[in-house]
Amino acid sequence: MSATYRQQAPAKVNLFLHVTGKRDDGYHLLESLVCFTATGDVLKGELRDDGKVTLSITGPMAANLSLDDTNDNLVIRAARMLQDASGTKQGADLILDKRLPVASGIGGGSADAAAAIRLLCEMWKLDLDGDILSRIALSLGADVPVCLHGKTCVMSGIGEEITEIPDLPPVPVVLINSGKAVSTPEIFKARADEGFSDANAWDTKQVFQSGAALADALSECGNDLTLPATGILPEICDVMNALAREEGCLLARMSGSGATCFGIYDTTEQAERAAHAIAAQNPDWWISPTHILTEKTREQAEMGAAFPD
Repeated sequence: MSATYRQQAPAKVNLFLHVTGKRDDGYHLLESLVCFTATGDVLKGELRDDGKVTLSITGPMAANLSLDDTNDNLVIRAARMLQDASGTKQGADLILDKRLPVASGIGGGSADAAAAIRLLCEMWKLDLDGDILSRIALSLGADVPVCLHGKTCVMSGIGEEITEIPDLPPVPVVLINSGKAVSTPEIFKARADEGFSDANAWDTKQVFQSGAALADALSECGNDLTLPATGILPEICDVMNALAREEGCLLARMSGSGATCFGIYDTTEQAERAAHAIAAQNPDWWISPTHILTEKTREQAEMGAAFPD
């Protein structure tokens, strides 16, 4: 029996997101402080020697992808691009444990694609140049490069510019999605007449010792997609209000283009109590109490080989 390889696909959170401009080709320029959490999907794989790549999807969110052609899944597309770039004749049987909501603004598909790149480079013993991997990642989607980077950073441009920053502390966070997706193209179309935010809004040298200090700095920034997103899906406001009402909430905000929102809490106990209280009132919502991954907690999670249930 061949060895089973594993890679985590942690949820991406845009702690702030500013739209700073628009290119002639229609792509918007963004600036965002991105972190990753101890909640996410898990990708496993076993080696094949016939060049074929298969994908099975399991987990609590698998049903949301059951009608999709797996050949169109970003994991399969990433595998094919790696095969083309490297010339490898090897294949893989892949299993995606899907735990994150689909089309939810926390990089689920992008995180899966990034995990596939990392996993297959390890399985197939590929030694591809970092620029090649970056180009493959960007061609798969604007969020894939930052998910491939996998560490707290400032993302800018159309997603390809990544600036490393000091690690954030393991701040307690609650992620909530109402179960309704919202279209990113529709959101950008809805904000067509709005202006642009100034670039370089974040001091990339800042170091934080607490969630309170981080939340205070984030209060000077925002998410420029919140207004158009809530106009399309008002439930986003309900989620943010539910997060903000709970004791210990330091900041409640939408991530990415929605519809997932996050709350930063003062303590782990407050975050867990908030999650349980909100779940009791909204049993159909996807709710995950978690924390921001740091270098140390990321290593611990990788040694565990899978995210906790």
